[in-house]
This record gives sequence, C-alpha cells and structure tokens, in this order.
Amino acid sequence: MKLIRWSDKKDEQLRRARNIGFEEILDAMAGGGLLDTLEHPNKLRYRGQKIFVVECGEYIYVVPFKESENEIFLKTIIPSRKYRKRYKEVQ
Repeated sequence: MKLIRWSDKKDEQLRRARNIGFEEILDAMAGGGLLDTLEHPNKLRYRGQKIFVVECGEYIYVVPFKESENEIFLKTIIPSRKYRKRYKEVQ
C-alpha cells in the first residue's frame, strides 16, 4: 500500500470552505466509498494526475491526485454534481 499524503494548509482551507477534509475522504474510501479511479479529464493542464471518485456521506466528491512510485499525493476535494448524477443514478 502506498503512503497517502496531502498539504495540511490545503486541508485547513477545504475544511473552512467546504466542511470536508482529506481524513474524511480516506475514511470514506476505507469504508467502501471509493467508486472509481479515472484519468484526469483535462490531461493537458493536469498532466500526470488522476482522480478518485468518492462517495462521502450523501455526496460524490472528485479528489485529484498525483501518484509516484512511493506515494499518492491528494491535491484537493471537489463536490461534483456531474459525477453525482453519473454514479448515484446508476445505483
């Protein structure tokens, strides 16, 4: 299992702005909330990034990340209506 890291400063910003942090995302993933892992849709601007699609609570979040040989670095957490429609309507 690779080490999963993130910026503490970004985590604080997300908690203030969106009331969610990286630890909640990891807990959701550990509890079966990881719905998908996709290539980042904007490959030119976010080269080398992928996204986790995570169900946390009643919402779907997109979590962009960069993966190296040893670790996964989580970039941000984005609530996504687009992916909510895609994954919640399928279930």
